[in-house]
Amino acid sequence: MKILYISPENTVGTLNLWKQAHEARGNECKFITFYPSRHNYDPGICLNLPLIKSKSWYTKTRHHYYQLKWGTQGEYHEKEGHPTVWKPNSVLEQKYFQFRDWLWSKWVEPAIQKYNLKEYDIFHLEWGLEFYRDGRFVKQLSKLGKPIICTYHGQDLRTRGVIPVIDKVSQLNLTSELDLMNKHPSMNYLFLPFDTSQHQPKFNINDPIRICHSPTDRYYKGSDTIIPVCENLAKNGEIEFILIENVPHNKAQQLKQSCDILIDQIHNRGGWGYGMNSIEALSMGLCCLTEIIPEYEKFIPDHPFININEGNLYSVLIQLLKNPGLLKKYKKRGRDWVIQNHDLKYTTNQLYGYYNEKGWIKS
Repeated sequence: MKILYISPENTVGTLNLWKQAHEARGNECKFITFYPSRHNYDPGICLNLPLIKSKSWYTKTRHHYYQLKWGTQGEYHEKEGHPTVWKPNSVLEQKYFQFRDWLWSKWVEPAIQKYNLKEYDIFHLEWGLEFYRDGRFVKQLSKLGKPIICTYHGQDLRTRGVIPVIDKVSQLNLTSELDLMNKHPSMNYLFLPFDTSQHQPKFNINDPIRICHSPTDRYYKGSDTIIPVCENLAKNGEIEFILIENVPHNKAQQLKQSCDILIDQIHNRGGWGYGMNSIEALSMGLCCLTEIIPEYEKFIPDHPFININEGNLYSVLIQLLKNPGLLKKYKKRGRDWVIQNHDLKYTTNQLYGYYNEKGWIKS
């Protein structure tokens, strides 16, 4: 089979992993992105489209625009609906996307011809997006009888919503975010893939214990609660606190791997529980702290996370500082669990199980 991933960017490197997994099964796989990855991951076939960026000035401007529409939460405002649905907020926004579709066609149409994109057998649309907001490309694919899969990662469904014309032709919807299972009537869970073989942890404990927090977005991660607690412990010399942000991914990995504990998130503003940040840390042999709500406890009852909230974060950290044996237990348990649930072999089997259910596996 020939499998194509279409994505705004290769956000956390999962597109490389899926490509590797499909090719290991004897299939051809490519991915095409709209703009380069902010963390310098391989962009695949990168179109470098205008009027879309991951730069901080662009995201801040967009946030301020949505504050005018929705109030102080801006683009963090979660929509209601099942599914949540995107539509232009104004005539101006409608005209903007019409203009953008016209402009992007100058890059997209030559790429479709050059790379024979319509000849692929299965199409994965990351973030539930294709090249055009009016869905003209997926309409063509649907007429050709091509399987179309939409994968949602969080804010795409929480704050934006499905693109109706794309959602209409999607034959399989996937997510690794448990809360999104409640935001679409036809959603399937898929564990995030990870190459656990790249890490060989030794489970040593630093003196003093090193704790890190690595927010991609401080609001979503509840950093306003996490950072003060850690800074106070560090001032007293009880821990070494490493705040990892605004550094290249390789540097972030080095810093994280030198630590004993990762505090992922509190308040569940950006999803329930954990994501690639924790998966990477578990693979490195870190003990991971995050807020796990009851729904997640039921879904993954064997999880290795220490459940934290605003009220117990300090006491949980003190308990770990006083009990290095308990800390080492969680470090080892996390490593075993991430191999069993997120290793590339397991997640690939899960994805191909969905393919098989749909009758897409060619004999």
